[in-house]
Amino acid sequence: MRWVIIGAGAAGCVAAERLSRSGEHEVLLVEAGPDRGDDLPRDLRDGHRNSYKAHDWGLSHRPNPRQVVFPMPRGKVVGGSSAVNTCIAMRGEPADFDEWGELGLDEWSWEQCLPAFKAIERDEDFGDHPAHGKDGPLPITRIKRLNGWQAGFLEACSQRGYGRVDDLNAPGVFGAGVIPRNVVHGERISAASAWLTPDVRARENLTLVPNTMAVQLRFEGRRVTGVEVRQGAGMKLVPADRVVCALGAVLTPGLLQRSGIGPRAVLEDQGVAVVHDSPGVGARLLDHAGAAMFCVPWTGAGVREGAVIETMLVLPDERTGRRVVQLQPGSFLMTPYADLPFVTLMLSNAKPKGHGTIRYDLRDFTAPPQVDSRLLVEPEDQDVAARALVELFHLSQTAALSRLGRPLLPLRRHLETVEGARRILHRISDSGYHMSGTVPMGPSPEDPLDGRGRVRGVDGVYVWDASVFPTIPSNNIHLPVLMCAHRFAEWAATED
Repeated sequence: MRWVIIGAGAAGCVAAERLSRSGEHEVLLVEAGPDRGDDLPRDLRDGHRNSYKAHDWGLSHRPNPRQVVFPMPRGKVVGGSSAVNTCIAMRGEPADFDEWGELGLDEWSWEQCLPAFKAIERDEDFGDHPAHGKDGPLPITRIKRLNGWQAGFLEACSQRGYGRVDDLNAPGVFGAGVIPRNVVHGERISAASAWLTPDVRARENLTLVPNTMAVQLRFEGRRVTGVEVRQGAGMKLVPADRVVCALGAVLTPGLLQRSGIGPRAVLEDQGVAVVHDSPGVGARLLDHAGAAMFCVPWTGAGVREGAVIETMLVLPDERTGRRVVQLQPGSFLMTPYADLPFVTLMLSNAKPKGHGTIRYDLRDFTAPPQVDSRLLVEPEDQDVAARALVELFHLSQTAALSRLGRPLLPLRRHLETVEGARRILHRISDSGYHMSGTVPMGPSPEDPLDGRGRVRGVDGVYVWDASVFPTIPSNNIHLPVLMCAHRFAEWAATED
């Protein structure tokens, strides 16, 4: 059996290791970006900050209809976005996955997902706890010595009456604590570092092909037969018995649509022959909306050091008891162009009601997609974010944080009331870079994927990245992506 995995990001690395393990399958892992191997440059090693430009796709998006176009960083390198991200290793809460089960995906309850979460992790602080793993490929650590702004944030949370949480990945917890991270001695451990070890790379049945861009899947009838790729200036056809699409939630729908799998009206409008009419491919984009307060640190406060995010406050919805928002301090303000001399207080809307859209130029595979994220457009999402912004202001006014810095933007009049905060949100919102849900799993024949990541309507095609989420988990999505890929690959490795 010849498997071709398109995209060596988080899902692709997990898939390549598992599918090649038995030696029974030939596995080709295709990546558009370079392979840095063990000789990682500084931007990929540094677990304290994101890499924005050196290994990036150069994509952009419009956060909301009233906003200008912003960069949308996505990793273009072996390891994908796991090689360039903030290294936050959070699972989400049990209700996120029970929600999938309640939608009719019978194999995706929290109880069924927990063994996979445990299998992928090596939690160096809580590995002996029954809810955690201690033997998995991905190390999970927590910073023991916080910088001044992060320590001040935890103290401020206590002064506001919030409880302290030792393990933010424990099921069902709320409160403030130190973030679990996939970082060891300050170095990022990406999915490539964890799963594509030298021993795995040496397997005779696994071939990693970097700097190679997938253009289109090829079919005979409805069965996939290969992948057309671009290498350098040339094109070639790579034969395949099975194809795993793991390009990420922004690029996977484009590849499927170029290959004839997508909404019939969209495909025919751009002259693409329809292989399977699948209206849900690329129909919506899920993401966490972020917004921030910018603060000026007092001279000598010593807060702008360490990791960009070390701590977090997780809050429930008073009506549902579900996780609704996470608040976190930023030790410095990163942009794709330069660091700015500020610290931040940030919010992330955990369970947004709204969604965005993506449009592709199917005639030009090099054209970037047009992404309209439509963050904080829904009134309920605005209300959640506005209340969170007001709470950030209250935190900034505590003794713990006011001695370290002062708010600069937004202005105080926009932060003291929910109404004032709602008026300013569209100016300060951006993506949390948790794009997902663009090729969702579901129980209906109309859903693009079944519950095992198989593309309906064709034979031999799978999607295993964040595209598959039927709803967005309430936290950063790196660990949920790894968990899903682990389960998909386990199932597929034993298929006939």
